[in-house]
Amino acid sequence: MAGLEDSLRGFLVELIRTAVTRLPRDVYEALERALEAEENPVARRQLEAMLENVRLAVRLGRPLCQDTGTPVFYLRVGDGFPLRSRLYEVVAEAVREATRVVPLRPNAVDPLRGRNSGDNTGRYVPWVEVELVPGDGLEAVFVAKGGGSEAPTRLVMALPLRGWEAVREAVLRAVAEAGPKPCPPFVVGVGIAAGGDQALSLAKRAALLRPLGSRHPDPEAARLEEELLEEVNRLGLGPHGFGGRVTALDLHIEYGFRHPATYAVGVVFSCWALRRASGVFEPDGSWRITSEHI
Repeated sequence: MAGLEDSLRGFLVELIRTAVTRLPRDVYEALERALEAEENPVARRQLEAMLENVRLAVRLGRPLCQDTGTPVFYLRVGDGFPLRSRLYEVVAEAVREATRVVPLRPNAVDPLRGRNSGDNTGRYVPWVEVELVPGDGLEAVFVAKGGGSEAPTRLVMALPLRGWEAVREAVLRAVAEAGPKPCPPFVVGVGIAAGGDQALSLAKRAALLRPLGSRHPDPEAARLEEELLEEVNRLGLGPHGFGGRVTALDLHIEYGFRHPATYAVGVVFSCWALRRASGVFEPDGSWRITSEHI
């Protein structure tokens, strides 16, 4: 079992390295489309710098951003996967190793004492969400969630009778108040649910995990995504807040059924450097990265 743990740790370290040094192809292509659409010369220079930054990170094998984020893992674990209760510790070990070898900036700070752990681990860090699925393998998605894009997160407990208008107002207000802090052009995730924790969780998954350019399978949700994305971009914030046509690379909505008396709306941002990587780990110790990166 120790050998399997070593293989899993190596897989997770490589997943982290890939995410923080190589931008997903869908995000890179969205930035290229933004450059083609942008007319503001200052905004164009910002986008050109972002794209050059991505190419340099790949060439040098260095992180895309000095803020290598809070480590977040979404794991789909098969019923027959041989490692279960030890998963959390193996994930933490992988984060400690990646902090040394990638390297990652230490970002885990004790909120009561103000001390940095120095290795990106601590109480509830890394954050790990586990979903049980049929099979005997493990599917993993790693996301490096930057602090600058996390700071403008918003939760609105809207009046149910206001419905979609409350969602629209919550999103546009959140974008306007966020300004350049989340490093636009960003990705906006919108979650709608019965409770605040559920809405924010759905919003984060929508912002971080959905491929850019994809639309919700529910036709009504897909239509609202397109309408709201257009409204966000009409605000004219633009790349890094210098003005322009592209404030958001995309906007995704996810929803769950709500309680009759509640209408929770969560709004979550990802900066332009949406750093995620996914892969599959088999019970025999073999693994592969499944996400596409430049």
